[in-house]
Amino acid sequence: MLTHDRIERNQALLIVLVILVVAIGGLVEIVPLYFQRSVTEPVAGLKPYTPLQLTGRDVYIREGCYNCHSQMVRPFRAEVERYGHYSVAGEFVYDYPFQWGSKRTGPDLHRVGGRFSDEWHRLHLLDPRSVVPESNMPSYPWLVRTAANAADIQAKMRALRVVGVPYTDEEIANAGAELKDRTEMDALIAYLQVLGTAVKQRQ
Repeated sequence: MLTHDRIERNQALLIVLVILVVAIGGLVEIVPLYFQRSVTEPVAGLKPYTPLQLTGRDVYIREGCYNCHSQMVRPFRAEVERYGHYSVAGEFVYDYPFQWGSKRTGPDLHRVGGRFSDEWHRLHLLDPRSVVPESNMPSYPWLVRTAANAADIQAKMRALRVVGVPYTDEEIANAGAELKDRTEMDALIAYLQVLGTAVKQRQ
């Protein structure tokens, strides 16, 4: 008979039972999400990232922007009043991996799309304190000098199509042309300008 005392004295048994309980609990919480349409289907108006935006997203991840900025407006009054409509899962169905989180060294970026001009973003990335005097963000001057990487964009889009992002053959074939003569700065700004815009369009 499995008594509490026997389980605590037998480390191997305790480990097995803990793993079993955690696995069952995880399945109970996670599996139902796959059957909720609000979690698995894109919100109205959501489009896959363009090649330029997708490249900008890679730059965003590479430069570690997620270490200071979240991309999730939580459903709290203070956050909604500051950042706009709270985040919903349907906005992120094409994100692999998604950039949620609650790190707020810098402001949340999920609703930043369209709030500032391209030139503002360019100045902010080159000299953050020129537009936000209290900012402690570093500058990113090399983004202006570095060409957007077109070498593997088609492979990335094909891989994303495998997991459900609806890229067409034509979009994939023309991806390299969209990145021609564009810099990583152009790409990152294009990515920032699309963040959160799907829900904004619905409001």
